[in-house]
Amino acid sequence: QVQLVESGGGLVQPGGSLRLSCAASGSIFSPDAMGWYRQAPGKERELVALIGSGLSTNYGDSVKGRFTISRDNAKNTVSQQTNSLKPEDTAVYYCYCATIHADSVDQYWGEGTQVTVSS
Repeated sequence: QVQLVESGGGLVQPGGSLRLSCAASGSIFSPDAMGWYRQAPGKERELVALIGSGLSTNYGDSVKGRFTISRDNAKNTVSQQTNSLKPEDTAVYYCYCATIHADSVDQYWGEGTQVTVSS
């Protein structure tokens, strides 16, 4: 059993910042990928940022240059610094982690944390 617990969401004004954090616990050791997806009302879930166990990163086009992802492999945690927030960043942000096997991928999701960008 794997649990992902997110924290750090909330209401912020346009141009503001938030830091999202997520801790993975349970039967998981050094996930191959950790990161964040988001889903806005009426839209599909989309990639925000992923970070590999070797700290390589991959960002969605809409957040490049504004969001920075990091992880602590020893603690199985992933964080995301979100700067220069825009109203279109409003969404539920889901923590994600994955472990890659030879013929399958184990994927886990958090329950989500709401980020609202509004004046």
